[in-house]
Amino acid sequence: MNEHYKFVNTPLPYAYHAMEPYIDEKTMHLHHERHLQAYIDNLNNTLSKYSQFQHWTLEQLIVNVPSLPADIQTSVKNNGGGVFNHQFYFSNLSNPTSSLPVGILGEAIKKEFGSYLSFKNQFKTAALSVFGSGYAWLAVNAAGQLTIMTTQNQDTPFPLGMFPILNIDVWEHAYYLKHYNLRADYIDDWFHIVNWNRANQSYIRYFDLTL
Repeated sequence: MNEHYKFVNTPLPYAYHAMEPYIDEKTMHLHHERHLQAYIDNLNNTLSKYSQFQHWTLEQLIVNVPSLPADIQTSVKNNGGGVFNHQFYFSNLSNPTSSLPVGILGEAIKKEFGSYLSFKNQFKTAALSVFGSGYAWLAVNAAGQLTIMTTQNQDTPFPLGMFPILNIDVWEHAYYLKHYNLRADYIDDWFHIVNWNRANQSYIRYFDLTL
């Protein structure tokens, strides 16, 4: 994904079938080629007449929604969030992958939540608690602590002062073809394909940005 307008839906770094058997090929294809593409197209259309914002990065657009013209705030919030959330979600998948968190993130999870199993249970509970559509996140709060949070629809952690480390998409389009309405089964499968190396890199980046 390029950093600013016009945003482009770049190919995934793996094949659409790469997450089998945990996420099916058709879901991955539709999720990336249809759902993410629609958010990108809508965001580009929204920004097409506002050249003064076309050099802003996606993160800048999301964080500064209140300072945008009123007639595009909702579109940038929804579509910009849809682009970021999906891009982040896809980037944190890998198959095969480490079964446990790695590096300093693994140490921090154990310190904050007591154990990986405790974190896993709390994260699953949060993901199940999202009413309708949204995401569960592992993020770093303003105090520099790991926290589990949820967002509705295509909201992101940024306006809440949170730095994202990992997310799971619990919109039905992320799992319905394989898991039907069994969100819990999808979450269990998702834990098998978490890219913990990538999540650890995001955690390291947080400290690099705050130094």
